[in-house]
Amino acid sequence: MYYTAVTPPRTAFGSPTLPLQGRVEDASGERPMTINPITVEVVRNAINAYADEMATALCKSAYNMMIYEVRDFCCGLIDTQARMISQNRGGLPIFLADLGIAVKDGIERYGLAGFAPGDVIIMNHGLVCGQHLNNVVIYAPCFHEGRVVAFAASRAHWVDIGGSRVGFGSVETTEIYQEGLQFRSLKIYEAGKRNETLWQIIHDNVRFADAALGDLRAQIAACQLGNRRYGELLARYGSDAVAAAIATIWDNTEREARAFIAKMPDGVYEAESFLDNDGRTLDVKLRIKVRVIIDGSRMVVDFSGMNDQVPGPTNSGYSGGLAAARVAFKCLTLPHASVNEGCFRPLEITLPAGKLLNARPPAALGLWSIPLPTVIDTILKALAPALPDRIPAAHKGDMGGCSFSGFRPDGRRFLLMNIFGGGWGGRPREDGESASVSICQGDVRNAPVELQEMQYPFLIERFALRQDSGGAGRHRGGLGVEPHQRELRAHQGSALGAQRRQARRRQRSRSGAPRRRRTKAPQGDERADGARRPPHLPHRRRRRLGRPAPARPQRDRRRCCQGVRVGGGGAE
Repeated sequence: MYYTAVTPPRTAFGSPTLPLQGRVEDASGERPMTINPITVEVVRNAINAYADEMATALCKSAYNMMIYEVRDFCCGLIDTQARMISQNRGGLPIFLADLGIAVKDGIERYGLAGFAPGDVIIMNHGLVCGQHLNNVVIYAPCFHEGRVVAFAASRAHWVDIGGSRVGFGSVETTEIYQEGLQFRSLKIYEAGKRNETLWQIIHDNVRFADAALGDLRAQIAACQLGNRRYGELLARYGSDAVAAAIATIWDNTEREARAFIAKMPDGVYEAESFLDNDGRTLDVKLRIKVRVIIDGSRMVVDFSGMNDQVPGPTNSGYSGGLAAARVAFKCLTLPHASVNEGCFRPLEITLPAGKLLNARPPAALGLWSIPLPTVIDTILKALAPALPDRIPAAHKGDMGGCSFSGFRPDGRRFLLMNIFGGGWGGRPREDGESASVSICQGDVRNAPVELQEMQYPFLIERFALRQDSGGAGRHRGGLGVEPHQRELRAHQGSALGAQRRQARRRQRSRSGAPRRRRTKAPQGDERADGARRPPHLPHRRRRRLGRPAPARPQRDRRRCCQGVRVGGGGAE
């Protein structure tokens, strides 16, 4: 099923758009037109609501818990020049306004004339998207008056994409070809007809075919809904008025972002951090170095000093550097504003090929997100001298995920995937947040304990804050979490985390603490899971998760007593 918008006839009350004031160029840049500021606000709220409605439809239709509970996805509307019209609230910040990269590849391949009503395109190609292959993009063209006017798109985390290992990724991969199926702008539906060959390839080459194809159908449904809603908007106001309103929204957003940057002192700011290792060569640190230039109302983030790409999967494509820079930029400038193309016009990125965040193919990308929390923290660290009252200490610095896979008694596979929170760094005027997910993960949620126990052979014995894990100081770091799980069947597991070393940004603030997870085997032996060993480890191997709590300098007695009363800190 597809949707084509039809413009309604004019009525005696005049055009659907009543120009009152303000002149802007429409999205094509062809001619100026007047635009009603009230219409601009109607369009602004409408396009944001459409993206949110797409997200709701995806959550209600998806098959795997990483989508409908954890919310590891994004939805949005993209224009014909691959620019972000709107994106849903919530979900992952590291998917920030980069759906256009995937859509642009399809536009370059087919041309706008190469799309037909009913087309649906699937995309996850490592060279273009730069992420692990589980993040699959589905998009569909929206037609109005016989021409393509936009695309509705969705990216979602499939539980399996057919690689050598199941779960979030494995440190054992050295090439993208080991990590699963790649689709580069392929039409899974063409003019409304399903590509049965491509469908069968997916079915036969992933471990959880029902979940993968179910999630695919859910993403298609979300895109159809987005196109239908956007078509209704065009039918009501006309394509010229909508395009002009969107251009105005982008300009206003850009102006707000530039106004914030202009208040920062001009200069060059640098910072450096390290990841302990890449998960393969455990005694070699990875350098995370950034250089931030503030020049008037523009910001340049330079990753030229970043560590070179590594033989394992702790790499990303250009999308990794783009995501890190955009997350840090938006946190500082417009943290509560809706996402659109105008948000990032003042931001420029320098990212040479061959770096950890812009690896050359065929680099493995399975653990692409591991460095990103530390990269973002390092960007913020660099800007701490310019914004001393805004920048907190570093947070827990890992993605905090785990996966367990195995077989049920009847031979069917199971895969439990989950996200854990941890402590955030002490803030300039108060303690850091406790049990919060990474800055890269935004509004994602952990899988409910009840669902984990109902659907998988695990018993969750404990899920609690780690007392005293946030350290001490005038403003403490937040507390980590401590889940205890008892496995009822043998399994393989992986932990998605990274250790990093980073100087504190504020003298009297402390970095946040990670989580610590313990898993008990059916025989009763217990292991603590950790990130200093490779993330993918077999059943019953011992691991420790998390770095030690920071040193405890002198702390105000009143604050110490307050911490004891709320259960967040012991005697010091």
